[in-house]
Amino acid sequence: MGSPLREQRPWGWFETLGVGSGHLVKRLWIEPHRRLSRQRHQHRCEHWVIAAGGGLVELDENALVVAPGSTLTIPVGMVHRASAGAEGLLIVEVQRGQPLREDDIERLEDDYGRVVGFGASL
Repeated sequence: MGSPLREQRPWGWFETLGVGSGHLVKRLWIEPHRRLSRQRHQHRCEHWVIAAGGGLVELDENALVVAPGSTLTIPVGMVHRASAGAEGLLIVEVQRGQPLREDDIERLEDDYGRVVGFGASL
């Protein structure tokens, strides 16, 4: 795999760092005071490591303050959302499952007017 291709989103960007059988590794940057969709996945679990910045992560009904070094496991089907604080939020994400595609997102809520429902993209 060559250098990562950065994909812009309304909340920031992500890049795919590596892919293999049953796993995919990404780096996500969430701009200060922005957040991802409130979402869940049908086919993958995710493991997040907070690499820089800070913010808040919602896992189902729980809200956790995160800082560099925080680690989180998001099982298949768990509702989740990451929100960046004043410094922004850098997450290294390891996805595991089959298939691993951007349309394995069921968006439940979105700040940017994107489609809510299953088959949305990040």
